[in-house]
Amino acid sequence: MKARIKWVENVSFLGESGTGHTVLMDGPEDHGGRNIGMRPMETLLIGMGGCASFDVVSILKKSRQQVTDCVAEIEAERADEVPAVFTKIHLHFKVSGNNLKESQVKRAVELSAEKYCSASIMLGKAGVEITHGYEMIEG
Repeated sequence: MKARIKWVENVSFLGESGTGHTVLMDGPEDHGGRNIGMRPMETLLIGMGGCASFDVVSILKKSRQQVTDCVAEIEAERADEVPAVFTKIHLHFKVSGNNLKESQVKRAVELSAEKYCSASIMLGKAGVEITHGYEMIEG
């Protein structure tokens, strides 16, 4: 896997993935930015949420669950001192579907957390306290 980060101006950077997709990152105005892109730590958090959501949806589909939507809401806390690393992250999945089995949703979230989500497992091994929750919505 490869990526390329190109400085645009001030504290604005363009990240390009090895597959050719881009994301604009920028800092807040009080750090010299124009607030025109995500913060780098936000991209890390979104990447983790995407990784975990990919797993949950894939596992549920393989379990023949009729998933119609999946939203991961993430809350994170960071250290007050530099480096301002993540100290706690909570992922809450809102899984919508028809006739979902709670045991299957619970299993999908647990498998993502404990076995499949490379991003959250890596952050957990780095000392971040990661917790997961879910709710099911009919329809």
